[in-house]
Amino acid sequence: MSTMAFTDARVEVNSVDLSDWVTSVQLPIEYEALEDTAMGDSARSRIAGLQDSNLSINFNQDFAAAAVDATLWNARGTTITVKVRPTSAAIAATNPEYVGSYLVNQYNPFGNSVGELATVEVEWPLSDPDGIARNVA
Repeated sequence: MSTMAFTDARVEVNSVDLSDWVTSVQLPIEYEALEDTAMGDSARSRIAGLQDSNLSINFNQDFAAAAVDATLWNARGTTITVKVRPTSAAIAATNPEYVGSYLVNQYNPFGNSVGELATVEVEWPLSDPDGIARNVA
């Protein structure tokens, strides 16, 4: 068994590596639970339905060119490709890359109080009929 501290994730948004600004990333992969219980069954029965995901990323805000604000501002209202890896190392069986398309349906460039670190929190829904891919090489 191999364990690791999550300290070097790679997060790419629309071909821009924003890893230097990411403070957390969550990529839940879920399936609808479709009930297929029938007469005569003595317990509920379910099958997996459509895949879904709501990607969540927290960034330290940066308004420089090719940084957080410029990348997210240009993506508003569009579907973008997001790639996430556990570390910045090359894609491998021990460092898979998860790829999906997400709808940038919200962006709030400001959300902090006086004296706080400028941060951005985003949550985008999956918008990919193929779901999320897992690449290992």
